[in-house]
Amino acid sequence: MKEIFGYQTWHYLALLFLLISLEILSTSNETIMSGFLWGLSTKTWFWIAVAVPILHQIYVWLVWRLELYTAVFTKNYGLEKAFKIYKIGFSLLFVSRLLFIIFLAFSNRNSLEVNPSLAYVVAAVITVVVLYLFYSVIKYFTIDRAYGIDHFDKNYNEPYVKKGIFRFTDNGMYIYGLMILYLPGILLFSKAALLVALFNHIYIWVHYYTTERPDMKKIYGTIPD
Repeated sequence: MKEIFGYQTWHYLALLFLLISLEILSTSNETIMSGFLWGLSTKTWFWIAVAVPILHQIYVWLVWRLELYTAVFTKNYGLEKAFKIYKIGFSLLFVSRLLFIIFLAFSNRNSLEVNPSLAYVVAAVITVVVLYLFYSVIKYFTIDRAYGIDHFDKNYNEPYVKKGIFRFTDNGMYIYGLMILYLPGILLFSKAALLVALFNHIYIWVHYYTTERPDMKKIYGTIPD
């Protein structure tokens, strides 16, 4: 139990700080919570969009740690089936991150005053970077590794990737991958959507330092510099 819950006190303290910060920022300007979509207020969409990444990262932590230290899922279902079920849950939650930010952006659209041309240029740059990241993951990193196959397959031991976008950083998915979440807020000029995207981007690093990084040390015996 100690290993499964390792570093999670820091996880929840960081999350509490982020949620308090979100509450302060979201109420600092009335336009951040302005608007409705399908009869629901922007405030409702905002907190749903915040809840999804929290559920996602708790799901990943719980499955990864249970499997890493007890192998409960592979013992009961086998490697292939256990990993497939986990990937389905992961995918649904990851897609939901973007989906609910899109709903939020529509609810809160045109709350951000910015030059449209500048917004579209920024969106285009982000799109290119994200596409390069996805290409690098598929070609060099592999999709299964991105999902966390090393927590399930005890014989998995591949070197750290230094090709594609990973030439520039070992944390390409965290630095560049979540940039996709800014696109709805940029394209629909939504302050609320941009704020939630920023929350996602910061909170994923909480996951890295409190879950993934300690797990990498356990699995590989070392971590990238």
